[in-house]
Amino acid sequence: MSALRLVLVASVAALTLAACNRDREKAADPAAPSAAAPATTADAGAPLAYESKNAFASVKLTLPPALKTQPDLHAALYAGAVRDLRQFVEGAQADRTEAGGDAGMPPYEKIIEIQPGAETGKLFSLKRQDYDFTGGAHGNTLFAGVLWDKAMKRQITVADLFRKGVDMRALDQALCAAANAAKRQRVPDAEPVSLDPARGTMWSCPKALETPFVLTPGTVAGKAGGLTFLIGAYQLGPYVEGPYEVVVPQSALRALLAPAYADEFAGAPVKTGDAPAPRG
Repeated sequence: MSALRLVLVASVAALTLAACNRDREKAADPAAPSAAAPATTADAGAPLAYESKNAFASVKLTLPPALKTQPDLHAALYAGAVRDLRQFVEGAQADRTEAGGDAGMPPYEKIIEIQPGAETGKLFSLKRQDYDFTGGAHGNTLFAGVLWDKAMKRQITVADLFRKGVDMRALDQALCAAANAAKRQRVPDAEPVSLDPARGTMWSCPKALETPFVLTPGTVAGKAGGLTFLIGAYQLGPYVEGPYEVVVPQSALRALLAPAYADEFAGAPVKTGDAPAPRG
């Protein structure tokens, strides 16, 4: 056999042995990742914050550490909020580029804060607050509630929480009474608001099904003591009066709840404090 042939045979043998050794090492390492099963966003986890700033806009997101216990919800909320913030930045750049002449104006601003509500055996709740500033005397704040079924791993709606076809007028009246009590506490001489305001009246009580809410902590461990409704500025009074967080006890709504979730409520609500004053 020629010297060249001997070298080729030896090289092939060495490469075959090396490949076999690598295969044995991979089989012996249970932590080696599989190309056939890539990690999902939920498996990998999502951050608890996001922030970006340029000459046109400043945006920020904060999420609560408690959200890490629900990785599927965490991934979905993070992805959705970051998408909203990026779209806001793109819109700000387009808006201000087209407008021109705003050199002395501060950047637009959007801040999304997601905070934990109460949690029960089946349900996990969150409050989302979006503050947007696009010029003018002040920004605007919007609220949203998130209700998550932990076992089914899906968001549920108001229609899921309450019995189908139930008359909600009793809850509307309970919410209106609680809203007036909160309003009197903040502005003692304020005129009361009603569900059916007179013509020309600017303020009115919100309807329960049209108002975002979160679960309220209760006096019974693992149960919600009621619902906290998130009422924005301008609903009950002028902007300077600010938003309200109005608690309706579970005793006022228990008969309306769907059977699947009725047992998640018990006891009395724990007072959580009212909403902060609006941002400037």
